[in-house]
Amino acid sequence: MPLFNHNSPLFICAAAALCPLLFQFLHFACSESFIGVNYGQVADNLPPPAATAKLLQSTSIEKVRLYGADPAIIRALADTGIGIVIGAANGDIPALASDPNFAGQWVATNVLPYYPASKILVITVGNEVMTSTDQNLISQLLPAMQNVQNALNAASLGGKIKVSTVHSMAVLTQSDPPSSGTFNPGFGGTMKALLQFHQANGSPFMINPYPYFAYQSDPRAETLAFCLFQPNAGRVDSGTGIKYMNMFDAQVDAVHSALNALGFKDVEIVVAETGWPCKGDPTEVGPSLDNAKAFNGNLISHLRSLVGTPLMPGKSVDTYIFALFDEDLKPGPSSERSFGLFKPDLSVTYDVDLSKNSQTPATPATPAPVSPTTPITPITPVPKPAAGWCVPKPGVSDAQLQSNLDYACGQGILGTAISSRPPLLLTLIQAMVSAAILVAIHEEKGILLFG
Repeated sequence: MPLFNHNSPLFICAAAALCPLLFQFLHFACSESFIGVNYGQVADNLPPPAATAKLLQSTSIEKVRLYGADPAIIRALADTGIGIVIGAANGDIPALASDPNFAGQWVATNVLPYYPASKILVITVGNEVMTSTDQNLISQLLPAMQNVQNALNAASLGGKIKVSTVHSMAVLTQSDPPSSGTFNPGFGGTMKALLQFHQANGSPFMINPYPYFAYQSDPRAETLAFCLFQPNAGRVDSGTGIKYMNMFDAQVDAVHSALNALGFKDVEIVVAETGWPCKGDPTEVGPSLDNAKAFNGNLISHLRSLVGTPLMPGKSVDTYIFALFDEDLKPGPSSERSFGLFKPDLSVTYDVDLSKNSQTPATPATPAPVSPTTPITPITPVPKPAAGWCVPKPGVSDAQLQSNLDYACGQGILGTAISSRPPLLLTLIQAMVSAAILVAIHEEKGILLFG
């Protein structure tokens, strides 16, 4: 006797009734540890650390990157569950490299008093050192990282807290197409030695891809849409035939290709910074409130989809958005002071659905007509089922799953074709009903897609 009567009105009504509940579960219960934010402090109007900690707890932001190791902030984040990246400044690198005792003292001062109550995840040694003009600093970077790692090991924190450094995209001499991604050969063996360190210690390669800067160098309307995750014609990688639909994926995959070219494709990539300014000088191309909202909002939706990138599918790269607040004392053009997601009074600069209170189950409205600054959220692919549920067998493609669901619907199981339903409902029905449908079909037709 079949397990499910798929023509039963009760089955159809149950599916319809459970859809909102399933969506709410997926939206609130699933971890979003891949969403982080940079907490810069080059400002004189920032809220107190305790108020900032409460703000972060009210959002789905689960990680914070500091550029230093401010004890007040680290203490304020204690017992919040929010992961913390702390940093040793470029100016600390010579002492860290030459004196293991200095590294030990740095860890004793900036880590041991706070961990594990404050969830320190990574120590970054320097920021964009490899693309600096200081060759001495470049040569001292790896010894500094090794001494910090040894200090952590001595404190029995090796493996619990990782050691890394942060790079700009300028470490790549080639990034277009993504499959041609290549590190600057001028680094000689230094980059390979850094990657060997990451591989040996399980630490991430941290880099700052900015579609914003890519658009500034190619300010066409189609490039803006590509950079903002908005509908566009896509760009085909001539090396792989893969069509990329957004600049973020293209940049991250270029980094993956560069790692692969040196034999380190399994080293984890972390996006240490990416963002878009909400305003700038009249002479600057790209900064605007609409563009910033489109980029960050669609980036967050893209990460939540768990679709990954074409070369690293099925997993969202940990991404730290720049930045938590505007930094009014930063030098340079106005855009440098205008990346903040929040204002000093803790209100949002623009809404990108980060507030836990604002995340309510709802079917998205019909998208507005496409324009260079109209934020359009991409279709969210099927979330990964939780452990213990029926899941597609390895190797089963989305197309195969969709084909079988279409077949099932053709048998009258859901009354109407899934493809005629709204995109979000499509996702929910696939996630909730596909297992039940295909189990029933298996009993009748012998189709074995689920295990």
